[in-house]
Amino acid sequence: MSSCVFIQLRCKPGTTYKVAEEIVLRELHSELYSTSGEYDLILKIYIPRDQDVGKFINDNLLDIEGIERSLTTLTFNAF
Repeated sequence: MSSCVFIQLRCKPGTTYKVAEEIVLRELHSELYSTSGEYDLILKIYIPRDQDVGKFINDNLLDIEGIERSLTTLTFNAF
């Protein structure tokens, strides 16, 4: 089993495509989209239930150069 998590990323100006390319190379995501508004990218990832969500995100995603800020949304039951 795994936890579904949505993460929005704000990138430093001019780095959005580089950040997206690095995410794709790491094969972390289920879905990845460019967005308008306060954040530049949103990705959907599944984190194994035995892993700490914050540590997994910090160790595997937030070390990508160009990420300025993130917003993580945890999910619960699907309807």
